[in-house]
Amino acid sequence: MVENTSVDRLYQEAIAVVGTLEKQSELSLHISAADNLRKSLLLAAASHFEHKVTSVVADFVREAARGSVLVEQFVRNKAIARQYHTWFNWNDKNANQFFGFFGQEFQTLMVSRMKSHDDLRLSVKAFLELGNERNRLVHQDYASFSLEKTMEEIYALYKKSLLFVTDLPVALRECDAATRA
Repeated sequence: MVENTSVDRLYQEAIAVVGTLEKQSELSLHISAADNLRKSLLLAAASHFEHKVTSVVADFVREAARGSVLVEQFVRNKAIARQYHTWFNWNDKNANQFFGFFGQEFQTLMVSRMKSHDDLRLSVKAFLELGNERNRLVHQDYASFSLEKTMEEIYALYKKSLLFVTDLPVALRECDAATRA
């Protein structure tokens, strides 16, 4: 079953609003709404992924620490809280920096996984592109920032990125099991 996330709902609502304004020949409102809703969609998608990826890492740490709340809280406070945007080199086309934080074994596993699964490689690339666009938006005068991507392009990047986010916990556990064997 495909999850209907808040990002999916926001996209559907945005399409409906923009479509209604277009049908009513409200050209100025149509343009303004489309511009603002694209920015909102981008922020929503990036925020959704930040929440998901940080949760994956926290869950993995808790599991690897055999349920230790102390270890999980230490990692949350020192490695997760306000650190997410430093985990990735957003301008890169790969997430090797992030993978490397889990050690050479995990980085090697993920590079190999992406070589054998083109869709995963493209998913990581889409994920990084969304994060990079989000950074540009929030750091380059949000109100006047000219976002070049359409709502459909942003949503397509979001959908393509989902594979990476859902594969990450699987890959972490596989690598951890292999290194313990």
